[in-house]
Amino acid sequence: MWGPGMPDASAATTTLLEVADLHGWYGESHILHGMNFEIRQGEVVTLLGRNGAGKTTTLRAIMGMLGRSQGSIQFEGRQMCGLASNKIAKHGIAYCPEERGIFASLSVEENLMLPPVVRPGGMTVPEIYEIFPNLLERRRSPGTKLSGGEQQMLAIGRILRTGASLLLFDEPSEGLAPVIVQRIGEVIRTLKAKGFTILLVEQNFRFASTVADRHYVVEHGTVIDMIKNSEIAANADKLHTYLGV
Repeated sequence: MWGPGMPDASAATTTLLEVADLHGWYGESHILHGMNFEIRQGEVVTLLGRNGAGKTTTLRAIMGMLGRSQGSIQFEGRQMCGLASNKIAKHGIAYCPEERGIFASLSVEENLMLPPVVRPGGMTVPEIYEIFPNLLERRRSPGTKLSGGEQQMLAIGRILRTGASLLLFDEPSEGLAPVIVQRIGEVIRTLKAKGFTILLVEQNFRFASTVADRHYVVEHGTVIDMIKNSEIAANADKLHTYLGV
């Protein structure tokens, strides 16, 4: 079966992404104040926090999309900080933004074919349709005719062609009906089983807790805590304080 490397006994101890003392700015606004975290190969990890904590800015910094950033972003042992977005993509990182970026005038299949394949091993369109049968049924439909859930599936499916092994998802459950959120969760678990590593930004902690291995809590542009998914019950009071859940 296809996959960028199926999980094995050693995968969980191999650090794929290491972010150290990462600072980031929007114009003159200093948003990230020394982010520190790591993700091991084959993990699903979330960045949790309130609005404005710096979660999306962190994804954009990893993807080289901030005008100004400094610090260290090591991916597969290579330094990404300072590289252009297209160079970072070629190393195997892909970004699915909250706004999804679906081209309304193009069909589902044309949208899927847009991103270039940057590394060997990307999924084929038939393999993507196997994960997202709804997209197969709507493959001739223009982007304007898709529901919010179908747009999210298309946005995820589109980056699977690239050959990336690290997927950055920004609020994939935002604005979706509960049944669709459940389906997105199933997709994330499927992608993990296929060997992908996923960094997930979420405000919906209940959704994140169904898919993630670990959670980093972000406040004011820095990581203030890390909670394993298996330790959620023991940290319920802290989570309520951090997130208001």
